[in-house]
Formats: sequence, C-alpha cells, structure tokens
Amino acid sequence: MVHSSPIIDVAAAVIIRPDGSFLLARRPEGKPYAGYWEFPGGKVEPDESVPHALRRELLEELGIQVEHACPWITRVFTYAHATVRLCFYRVVKWHGEPHPHEKQELSWQSIDHVVVEPMLPANAPVLRALGLPPVYAITNAAELGVQLSLERIESALQQGLRLVQVREKGMARDELRAFAGEVVALAHQHGARVLVNGDVRLSREIGADGVHFPSVQLMDLTSHPGVNWCGASCHNAEELFRAAQLAMDFVVLGPVLPTSSHPGLPALGWQKFAMLIRDYPLPVYALGGLRREDLITAWEHGGHGIAMMRSIA
Repeated sequence: MVHSSPIIDVAAAVIIRPDGSFLLARRPEGKPYAGYWEFPGGKVEPDESVPHALRRELLEELGIQVEHACPWITRVFTYAHATVRLCFYRVVKWHGEPHPHEKQELSWQSIDHVVVEPMLPANAPVLRALGLPPVYAITNAAELGVQLSLERIESALQQGLRLVQVREKGMARDELRAFAGEVVALAHQHGARVLVNGDVRLSREIGADGVHFPSVQLMDLTSHPGVNWCGASCHNAEELFRAAQLAMDFVVLGPVLPTSSHPGLPALGWQKFAMLIRDYPLPVYALGGLRREDLITAWEHGGHGIAMMRSIA
C-alpha cells in the first residue's frame, strides 16, 4: 500500500518596505533547492501556531522582531522531496534590520523588476498575486453619468488607482464599448489594468487586461477562460472553491457590510469573511459598504484589499 507523505506546514513572510519592495532569500548550500530564491520563513513546529512560527523563524533567520503581520494567501505545492503548505503573511512592521543568520543571501526586490533567479517553483503565482494593488475600483456610470464617471476614474488614477472593473449592466453594447474603451485608454496612460465584467469578447475588442466573472458565470465555467487576468465575484464557500479550482487570479467576496445597492442581501461581517478565506489560495478583495479607511481592517482579516464602487475618488 502507498502512503502519501504528510503535508509540511511552512510560515512564509512577504516582508514589505513602505516603498513596496519586498525581501527574498537565497537558499544556502546543504538545503534542498540550494541556490534558489524564496520568501523567508520556515517549518511550523508541532503544536505551534503559524503566527508564532513566523515570528520565531524571522528572528532566527534574519534577526528581526515582527511587530505587525497579516495573513494573506495559502498555497499547497508538491516538490520531489515533500508537499508543503505555504502560509503567507504580509509583514509590514518589524524591529531591526534583516541580516542573513543562516548563510543565506538576501535581496530586496520590486514587483515590477524581479531580477534574482532562479525562483522556487511555488513562488510564481505568489509573485503574480503580490502585483495586485490594494484597491479595486468598480465603475458606476449608471448612477453618475458617463462624463462624471470618467472624470472620477481619471482623478483616482492620478492618485494611484491601478485596477478597475468596468461593470455597467444597463448600458447598450455600443455605449458600453465606447465607455469601456475610454476607461482602458485612461487606465493604460497611468499603468493601470482594466477588467470587463462578464464579456471576454468585449475585453479583447477594446484591449482590456482581462475579465471579471459574476458568480453565476463563474459557476458555469468548465475551464480557465484563457484571458490574461481573471477575477470573480463570490458570496459563499462553494463559489470560492470553484474560483480556486479554475485558477482565477483573484476573487471579490461580499457583501462584507450592508450596501445601498443590495439592501436586502445579508452582510457577511468581518468574522465570517475571515473564516471563509482562511487558508485560501487566491488573493481576496473585500466588497460591500467599504471605504478606503477599511483597508487595514481587510488586511487584518486575511483580505488582499478592498473593492469599491461609490468611493472611487
């Protein structure tokens, strides 16, 4: 009889400076995959919590004391020698300057310009996820009007917005095509990405960066849709599972708080939001009644960021 080896839990740290750069470590000689680059961290000991393992490992490996770390994503990866469950935390505040204590090399990298190689195979989707911005804006031209909506989007882009979903269910196709094309043109001037809600063909026609699938469409998909960036709307565990199964790039989960757009829909609340995405492999944006000041709360509950419609700018 063949026995599968147990999964090894690993606490992994995405140590992020205020400028957005993050720390990678090169595995020393004598370890599996020596010479490969990875996020710092290490094995979780029996009866040890992941946050405790994270703090212990970073003190042992780098000589830093973690002051603030938020749960992020969890990825399971099978190497030739072991299957590991990588529990990633974003470390945004620490005491001390990282120094190599275990013969490893260290390097600060930018998500737009990762120059060290080779990277451990498990890290490719993690780097892609790390490139997603903290705020995901959703258009609201039906309420604001096209011109005001474009002005608000442009203002937000000037202030740093880097991810936009064009979601205009009530627009005629020709009007939607023109509006979405203008959003794409504005966004690309600022290095931002645009996803079109539910329409792969339109996304390709206007040169958008991908598609955001409503939950009904998500559940009908039988395979990855083959566009560069894929987001999906989720409201429950079943939809979250399907999005992960299809290897979406990220999901939006909500409503977290009561919303004026869906007054009869019960809100999840932050506790249930955190419970649903615990150990989840994809970045999750919290949605529903949120403002920019809720971003830290979303991080502390395991979210990647927040999605907003009425607070774009």
